[in-house]
Amino acid sequence: SARLAPDNLPWLTLSGICVSGTDFSWGDRSHWCVVAYWEEKTRVGRLYSVQEPSLDIFYDLPQGNGFCLGQLNSDNKSQLVQKVRSKIGYGIQLTKEVDGVWVYNRSSYPIFIKSATLDNPDSRTLLVHKVFPGFSIKAFDYEKAYTLQRPNDHEFTQQPWTGFTVQISFVKGWGQCYTRQFISSCPCWLEVIFNNR
Repeated sequence: SARLAPDNLPWLTLSGICVSGTDFSWGDRSHWCVVAYWEEKTRVGRLYSVQEPSLDIFYDLPQGNGFCLGQLNSDNKSQLVQKVRSKIGYGIQLTKEVDGVWVYNRSSYPIFIKSATLDNPDSRTLLVHKVFPGFSIKAFDYEKAYTLQRPNDHEFTQQPWTGFTVQISFVKGWGQCYTRQFISSCPCWLEVIFNNR
């Protein structure tokens, strides 16, 4: 369910999370998630490890700290990608809270989110959820993710399980209700991979 982002929410200053941050290592257990930024089918920049309880991801944020997409060097010359990048603006804030991970939409345009913990566990396909500017959504629930993970299930062993991953697209949606069927067709998107240990 979506909720309005509170006006008095402090936008935390982060230390160590920036475009020039250290390389990510899968052996590092101090992080709670890593973030990858994509333009269509191409990852732009490195994976960013997140240790602080909150991370701002933005294109243009006056006096902002966090993951600035505007500082990444992109070889993509597509007009659509450039247009969407410029609309990211204040972007989003990922916040790890007691009940899960919330995504606050701080931009002037909608964002679109796909997460295994947002949908009915018996559903064959995951829905893409639209989050309007100024609203937030609990994008990830650790407890639900552990419940959904079924290592003894035959179907589980035949395909990779992405329950600890959330996909977020800026401005453009994808899926059954959109012309873009896959997130890799979206101009600008994020992949957030949660530490399951």
